Amino acid sequence: MNVIKKDGTKEKFNKQKIIVAVGKSAERAMVRLSTEDDEQICENVLSIITHLGIEDVPISTMHYAVETALEKVNPSVATSYRNYRNYKQDFVKMLDEVYKKAQSIMYIGDKDNANSDSALVPTQRSLIYNELNKELYKKFFLNTEELQACRDGYIYIHDMSARRDTVNCCLFRMDEVLAGGFEMGNVWYNEPKTLDVAFDVISDVAISAAACQYGGFTIPRVDSLLAPYAEKSYEKYKKEYLEITDGFTEGLSQNHFLDKADEYAAKKVKRDFEQGFQSWEMRFNTVGSSRGDYPFTSISFGIDTSRWGVMASEVVLKTRMNGQGKDGFRKVVLFPKLTFLYDENLHGKGKKLESLFETAIDCSSKAMYPDFLSLTGEGYIPSMYKKYGKVVSLMGCRASLSPWYERGGMYPADENDMPVFEGRFNLGAISLHLPMILAKAKQENKDFYEVLDFYLELIRKLHIKTYEYLGEKKASTNPLAYCMGGFYGGYLQPNDKIKPILKPMTMSFGITALNELQELYNGKSIVEDGGFAIEVMEYINQRVSEFKEEDGILYAIYGTPKHKWAA
Repeated sequence: MNVIKKDGTKEKFNKQKIIVAVGKSAERAMVRLSTEDDEQICENVLSIITHLGIEDVPISTMHYAVETALEKVNPSVATSYRNYRNYKQDFVKMLDEVYKKAQSIMYIGDKDNANSDSALVPTQRSLIYNELNKELYKKFFLNTEELQACRDGYIYIHDMSARRDTVNCCLFRMDEVLAGGFEMGNVWYNEPKTLDVAFDVISDVAISAAACQYGGFTIPRVDSLLAPYAEKSYEKYKKEYLEITDGFTEGLSQNHFLDKADEYAAKKVKRDFEQGFQSWEMRFNTVGSSRGDYPFTSISFGIDTSRWGVMASEVVLKTRMNGQGKDGFRKVVLFPKLTFLYDENLHGKGKKLESLFETAIDCSSKAMYPDFLSLTGEGYIPSMYKKYGKVVSLMGCRASLSPWYERGGMYPADENDMPVFEGRFNLGAISLHLPMILAKAKQENKDFYEVLDFYLELIRKLHIKTYEYLGEKKASTNPLAYCMGGFYGGYLQPNDKIKPILKPMTMSFGITALNELQELYNGKSIVEDGGFAIEVMEYINQRVSEFKEEDGILYAIYGTPKHKWAA
């Protein structure tokens, strides 16, 4: 028996091709077919074709036979197969929608992302690609239930335009990339030998690496990152002073001469800091990345007590307060977002760095930033700092990573096991619309937690599918991160798959509208009665913990802002 393909050529009937095609349709319908099912389908197909009495079977007839055979075994898979077959018609409709959106972007603009200037040609190209990629994601990655849940609004899949391509927010290990030198764009960069060069190289790395992901790109603890390069510049400038003044030291004491050298070198280092942070502000807010936007860069600082660490923190705050632009028209910029790390033992009243904290307060009153992250208060982030001395910097805007331990993984192997935060990232977030889920349960007269479980499982399966899909990506897709050490374990070869380093990375269940959930439940706000909201959060946390154990994936809970949902 032969099958006549669309180009008129013939090929022998192949059961394995039918099994593969049917398997893809089953996966889209969230159905797992058994070996017996596969055999039954193939037998049904052969029976139908035999009944037709033809030796050379047109491809359209073969599709008809497969659909008919599937209807007898599993109607939902038959529907999935039929829908996939209709992809040509679907593509026409999909591309028409993309074309309309493209026209709107080109002639009207797009305000969905404040970091993207849709008046620019590269941004327009990126936005149009994103629209196409989003439609492809919905068509070929989501199954019917997942897509319907999105359309109905019960779940929200963040960043559908980028989820198939790459990873989400991160804490980038800039120090690991710089140490000893690195390769970028097929060119070898030596490790910077001075502070001014370090500033330039770091901004190059940040823009290049951030373009290979989506979401926030954080360079943690920049005061400690920059201090060693400031020391190198200090030694250079001190030597410079000694060479300039050689032969003009008669009558001066050695101590006086050294003090002058120190004053000269420190002044030059401070000037390098001022120019360096100014260059970051100018570049991160005016030079778009290759993905067509200004990446959400962020830095944390404030606890390095060394001479140059303190200077770095002071200068970054004063640079932000002063704004950028010509006199009389100065503007306070947005990027990099500033996060001040507050330690009561360093910044409290009468403590060593109290004046630095006062400068941060002054900056916040004038420039909105920095945000303040307490390391010695109460809660998860302070607990990690108090117990291990580890800083949990925020990934971009606000998200923080749950711990991953060097030897034990999700849980410490023993009391000496240390958590790792820097070099890790998120693999995507999917949010639950809790008030709508409660309303659905009431409307259908079902138990709320039964309906909630359905959507939790839906998100869980989608996360697993995403985890497996991204694991097949090659390290060459983001070489600074996966090959040059920017990510934890990121010393792979370009052709290696990235799956081996995904274990420490998180996948998020987003939570939104807890106050509205409580109000829908009993007409009271969280302030008046937060009992049900807390009960739901405890339930979700318990279920997510169970998923972590069963799947071996580091699931996390994420507080979704309302503006994200609206977008």
